Amino acid sequence: MADLVSKAFAPRMLTASATLAAYREGFFPMGCGDGMMRWFSPNPRGVIPLDKWRAPHGFRRVFHRLNFEAAVDRAFGDVMAGCMDREETWMGPDILRVYSQLHAAGAAHSIETWADGRLVGGLYGVRIGGVFFGESMFSRVSEASKFALVVLMEILRGNGFGLLDVQWVTPHLAGFGAVEISRAVYLRMLRRNISRSCPFPAPGVVPSAAIALRHRQTG
Repeated sequence: MADLVSKAFAPRMLTASATLAAYREGFFPMGCGDGMMRWFSPNPRGVIPLDKWRAPHGFRRVFHRLNFEAAVDRAFGDVMAGCMDREETWMGPDILRVYSQLHAAGAAHSIETWADGRLVGGLYGVRIGGVFFGESMFSRVSEASKFALVVLMEILRGNGFGLLDVQWVTPHLAGFGAVEISRAVYLRMLRRNISRSCPFPAPGVVPSAAIALRHRQTG
């Protein structure tokens, strides 16, 4: 049974600065059914070890047939809207407002999957130092979110990031190497990597990440 630490607060207290401070302490915000917002810090915590990850075999088999283009930060708001477009979601106007502010400040990013000029999937998260905090992803066509995830991991690996936080391990993320670690271990990794200086691509198309994946994992 997971040990879930949470702190309730009113939506008006959700600000960009408070959110960044929470991430630095191992917490992230989520909306709840009672109308309140809460900071969460699960134990165990889900992470994807960047030095060991490998795309699932089934995805590697179809990767070379995918007619996708990867991009960074070309449509951050549309990615958030895609992540919110489901029957049940923890996201809402306050989450959209704050993460849009973080994006404008250069702290939140989207990895997008495009096909024939149309956004078909993607993910978004927050970057602090050498840590990327994954928040949510969506797909409108098969394999689109998987493509965005592996492109993200190629970007993080190539730029010296030390931690990819995925919050909880789901069967989908487990297929990409996600594992559970204790909160204590997570906090040590967080402190070790958050003060590092790691670059992130400028907005635009990022073919190099997909090309690197194609050569390393589809042979």
